[in-house]
Amino acid sequence: MGNRKVRFLLTTWGSRGDVEPLVALAVAVRELGAEAVVCGPPDEDFAVLLERAGVPFVPMGESVRSVVSGPKPPTAKDAFRLAPALVAMRFETLGKTAEDCDALLATGLLPAGARDVAEKRGIPYVYACFHTFGMPSRHFVPGLRPGTPSPEGETDNRVLWKQDAQRVDDLYGPALNSHREAIGLPPVDNVRDHVFTDSPWLAADATLCPSEGMTDLDLVQTGAWILPDDRPLPEELEAFLGAGEPPVYVGFGSMAAYAPKDIARNAIEAVRAHGRRVLLAKGWAGLAAIDDAEDCFVVGEVNQQALFRRVAAVVHHGGAGTTTTASGAGAPQVVVPRIADQPYWAARVAELGIGVAHQDPNPTAESLSAALATVLTPETRERAGEVAGMIRTDGASVAAKLLVELVGR
Repeated sequence: MGNRKVRFLLTTWGSRGDVEPLVALAVAVRELGAEAVVCGPPDEDFAVLLERAGVPFVPMGESVRSVVSGPKPPTAKDAFRLAPALVAMRFETLGKTAEDCDALLATGLLPAGARDVAEKRGIPYVYACFHTFGMPSRHFVPGLRPGTPSPEGETDNRVLWKQDAQRVDDLYGPALNSHREAIGLPPVDNVRDHVFTDSPWLAADATLCPSEGMTDLDLVQTGAWILPDDRPLPEELEAFLGAGEPPVYVGFGSMAAYAPKDIARNAIEAVRAHGRRVLLAKGWAGLAAIDDAEDCFVVGEVNQQALFRRVAAVVHHGGAGTTTTASGAGAPQVVVPRIADQPYWAARVAELGIGVAHQDPNPTAESLSAALATVLTPETRERAGEVAGMIRTDGASVAAKLLVELVGR
């Protein structure tokens, strides 16, 4: 091996909320004198992000945007097409990329195939997650339907956990074991547990996502992996911000087919009902202004860490990344969850008193206006500021040190 640097392979397949944390981890690894390469979907947004951070990027599989940007959300048929394709691409791309790597960390949409490549190479493997949503526990998790009562009479979502294992086996099992056999590895009989391991890393802030006693797994909580962003805001946006009172930001990130119907119109009308200006994020849903009024400004991809400190509130979908960024900036939030872990983050925002969880996934102008009536109060703003002071920003550094310790050099 000579004097070459320790090298880590970080991989994901998912939205920006899955990719950006890996970029943050790669930068933190580099600061420790090691190297990291990211294998992820070939979407242009992600390639630009990695290039800006100076992190080597190996495109893997089809673009996420091509899968989620149809007029309707992906179907079960789509899932049974995508899952084997994801497994195949991991064995192929990760198999090649891992040849000169010392450990492999995987996250995002169930990374079946990643641990297997690490196993064949004889290098350490880590599975990382961004929330405790749906993990085996006696606690009811917001966003999941209540589980079957256990013999002790408690709500036990471990029943749902077992049901999920069967679903994952149906989706990924045949392809995974076929590829394992091809490289001389024995079959696995529980794909989900095989991928997760007994000790996954939790890359989430402890204030926003407390993990103590929340799962039967032996979680290693590092804190959220936040990529520092020092980009200035565009001049036109600066001019808009400076021309009046702080606006309300409305954005649904990488949500495309999942974005609520008429969300741009309803949100703009709700914000205007409070006499506020609107900052509308185009995102993958292509949100657009409904008229030419000067109180609405549309932005593309910008520095949210800087922007959220200058808005009156953030209306969003409840992705882990957006929730963490808004919370760290002290911005009151209205969360309109649609899928996956989003109801969990919405519930946490409400529990912490830093915003409102909009229960109906299809908001009206009236329902959003009612949520904003709570969020735009001085009390919510003050509480959001208090919680912002509790959000840690060193999670990526913590994880990078753990990775370096893992390889023992």
